[in-house]
Amino acid sequence: MHDDRNLVEARLRRVLDERIRPAVYPESVPLEVAVWHAPGEPVPVAEGLAATPEPIAAGDAWGAPWGTSWFTVTGTVPAEWAGRTVEALLDLGFNENMPGFQCEGLVYLPDGTPVKGLNPRNQWVRIGSPAEGGEPVRLHVEAASNPVILGRPAFRPTHLGDKETAGTDPLYRLARMDLAVFDEAVWQLVMDLEVAGELMAELPVESARRWELLRAVERALDAVDLQDVNGTAAAARARLAGVLSAPAVPSAHRISAVGHAHIDSAWLWPLRETVRKVARTASNMTALLEDEPDFVFAMSQAQQWAWIKEHRPEVWARVTKAVATGRFVPAGGMWVESDTNMPGSEAMARQFVHGKRFFIEEFGIDNEEVWLPDTFGFAAGLPQIIRAAGSKRLLTQKISWSQTNRFPHHTFLWEGIDGTRIFTHFPPVDTYNCSMSGHEIAHAARNFKDKGVARHSLAPTGWGDGGGGTTREMVAKAARLRNLEGSATVTWETPADFFAKAEAEYPNPPVWVGELYLELHRATLTSQAKTKQGNRRSESLLREAELWAATAAVRAGAPYPYERLDRIWKTVLLHQFHDILPGSSIAWVHREARRTYEAVAAELNDLIGSAQHALAGDPSGGTLLFNSAPHPRHGIPAGGAGRPAPAGSARVRTRDAGGYILENDLLRVEIDGHGLVVSAYDRSAGRETVAPGKAANLLQLHPDFPNKWDAWDVDEFYRNTVTDLVGCDDLSLDGDAVRVRRSFGSSTVTQLLTLSGGRLDIATEVDWHETEKFLKLAFPLDVHADRYASESQYGHTFRPTHTNTSWEAAKFEACNHRFVHVEEPGWGVALVNDSTYGHDVTRTVGDSGTTTTLRASLLRAPRFPDPETDQGVHRFRHALVPGATIGDAVREGWFANLPERRVPGDAEVEPLVTVDNDAVVVTAVKLADDESGDVIVRFHESRGGRARATLTAAFPVAEVVTTDLLERPTGEPRREENAVSLTLRPFELMTLRMKRA
Repeated sequence: MHDDRNLVEARLRRVLDERIRPAVYPESVPLEVAVWHAPGEPVPVAEGLAATPEPIAAGDAWGAPWGTSWFTVTGTVPAEWAGRTVEALLDLGFNENMPGFQCEGLVYLPDGTPVKGLNPRNQWVRIGSPAEGGEPVRLHVEAASNPVILGRPAFRPTHLGDKETAGTDPLYRLARMDLAVFDEAVWQLVMDLEVAGELMAELPVESARRWELLRAVERALDAVDLQDVNGTAAAARARLAGVLSAPAVPSAHRISAVGHAHIDSAWLWPLRETVRKVARTASNMTALLEDEPDFVFAMSQAQQWAWIKEHRPEVWARVTKAVATGRFVPAGGMWVESDTNMPGSEAMARQFVHGKRFFIEEFGIDNEEVWLPDTFGFAAGLPQIIRAAGSKRLLTQKISWSQTNRFPHHTFLWEGIDGTRIFTHFPPVDTYNCSMSGHEIAHAARNFKDKGVARHSLAPTGWGDGGGGTTREMVAKAARLRNLEGSATVTWETPADFFAKAEAEYPNPPVWVGELYLELHRATLTSQAKTKQGNRRSESLLREAELWAATAAVRAGAPYPYERLDRIWKTVLLHQFHDILPGSSIAWVHREARRTYEAVAAELNDLIGSAQHALAGDPSGGTLLFNSAPHPRHGIPAGGAGRPAPAGSARVRTRDAGGYILENDLLRVEIDGHGLVVSAYDRSAGRETVAPGKAANLLQLHPDFPNKWDAWDVDEFYRNTVTDLVGCDDLSLDGDAVRVRRSFGSSTVTQLLTLSGGRLDIATEVDWHETEKFLKLAFPLDVHADRYASESQYGHTFRPTHTNTSWEAAKFEACNHRFVHVEEPGWGVALVNDSTYGHDVTRTVGDSGTTTTLRASLLRAPRFPDPETDQGVHRFRHALVPGATIGDAVREGWFANLPERRVPGDAEVEPLVTVDNDAVVVTAVKLADDESGDVIVRFHESRGGRARATLTAAFPVAEVVTTDLLERPTGEPRREENAVSLTLRPFELMTLRMKRA
């Protein structure tokens, strides 16, 4: 049989585009339009409605970058349209096909009631069904003239990403603003033909079903009178009714459709615009829920729900009503859809604490699903955190973006570093913006890797990022696909319902152990260094603030700053969103983030200072050293304050071959005339650290022009070219430190190298003015190791140093928190840092043995989406720790991030709690969030082994109970003295609630 599918598809495409779709609105009349341009930032709704607009017509320019314009559209429904369905068609001048990345609007009634959002694929507003004829129409549109940042061609530098550099020229021209008759029969014919044609295109040539669909489409097109589409639509639909009512085969793949609108909390727009994007989408979805009884919509990110509640109470009222029906579903249980690689242990925990608590308090809903479709890979410590928050399932989509290796499962158990397993699903539809197209549905069924043992998958359905969510067209297609021969079946379901079915049919799914590494977007570990530093330092300051505020409350009766800490935590958690912390947002976002982090630091330092002064006693009595770290140092216990013990001094002398030698009783470090570390000798072990013939503290510069996604990606070919920055402008002594100054390109680097006990401290200041370059700090080590450890949440992850397979080779840039550690049996080296995340580890073998090179990633200079990324002065601190065990790496990492504070006073401060085993690390000491005054202590085993310990409280304890992260009991209360015996599994996380007697 001759395959004439292409001819039929071509005919179908033309007839739909040129005749049938235009006939959906067979009659129209223009609306009158006026506009008021708000000065500056968006104004309250009442102010926009009350403003006096000026006339504007279709074709007129409007909309300065990042501006807000209030359109008023008025008209009268023609009397002859009585009894027909009438809609307003409001085209703001949409100039791109993809919704959510350009101008948008929210339609209001004159009384301020929100109606729905406007975007390129959702331009209609229902006026009457049926209309009475003669009724007046008056609508207001709050329109945002957001620039098209991701333009055509994409990834080109633009200054439109910040209102301070975007200019004032209008970006858009007003297009169609009409009242029109909506022909339901023609619209339904469009849906019939799209579903039949798209399904036909996906079926194999030998399939009889394909030919049935093809012939039915032909017959339907034959029935359409191209000069009278509206009069013949019903007849055309009748010729498709048979093929569209044939049921699916019993073995068909089953898709749970979840209405969805993935909204980046900031990305190619600032945070303030996301507040409005969320309101537009929520308005759309509550309206669609009222029209479509089978539809279900899920919305994640408690922060976005909180924005609606705070900024759009009229939308919030509709949302809460819809939630009560069970079809507008809070999803995810996190404050935002955060990055999960870089947030620290406590921050990752608090994402769930604040997210889940919001949904519980507002709606009584404690959902068990973690919803992270767009996050750039998942740290191996996450399963335990998910479980400790009371959740047990994870959904993500992003791993399908991996460039090298295809993940082998779509439904599986994910096992973390402590052995915790989470039921996980990757939707095989391979998008979190499913539009219910035939290709997407067919791809999901074909692509599903667990055939034969499972048959359910999930499809997040709707346009995101302000695109308005799910459309009525998607719902109509899903209705036709509910039970259709040749297709997977589609049913609207909540995430919880999907997971329950998937778990029931797949009781023994495969297991994936370790991190879910995304083989893409690796440069997000380095881009926008100040944003990353702001995050790390905010996390450290929050630890200090909670610790000392709790100590001051218990010991000195000081008030505990519940509200301030809650607010600050939410601010920090918001900025861990997966396009803010990763550095992949526009300049405006990162400019604001820098200012926010400065304000956060100032407020937290104020809280810390107040608490410490309340504890320190007489300020004329000398100086106390406050130790916020979880390990003792300088004679001061962890979490306590006292008089510091005398510190050992380092000696500095001139090196015979040029340069200097730093030494103390533990280390001897040689720095050559170029300012490079050519020797770091561990006196205790009698062992050299630096590989033979190599130099450490070596700054290396690479070209950095990835194939795509500038701020996101670094491609492996960047390593093909490297410049070692060995030129030295100045090498001198600065007290007991060696100062090194270099210049390269348009930039300069100044480093101070000092010894502190058993580590070499390196403070690096870079005045960075490069473009499309990647700066690394290298340490070639005389260590033979086939794996290394990098700190992650509540433990560490091992990665190979070799590239035996494509899976190892793909991890050429990875994430660490405070340390990277590499060792041979009996001896190791740690590299700790105070604010960097990206790194790489390689191994080479030569005549003198194996060299393992650790490199910290310092700076990049991508030009999209922020053309001035990282320009300016940056300061980093690293420390090389020869002879370090994994326990040493943990301890030194904490020390690098929590420097001592010197406070005037005479009252030594006993720690609120102590632990007698250094392997057990206390990550949080705070008062309970319910303001009961109970003390919360969170800790974990940090070395990957079993640990026994005793935790002792320095206050009377009535009872102790283990809790989840939300401080809810998970065990029976124990009545004990002040000491609690602990037995922990490798990397086990535990939270204790201690009720004071």
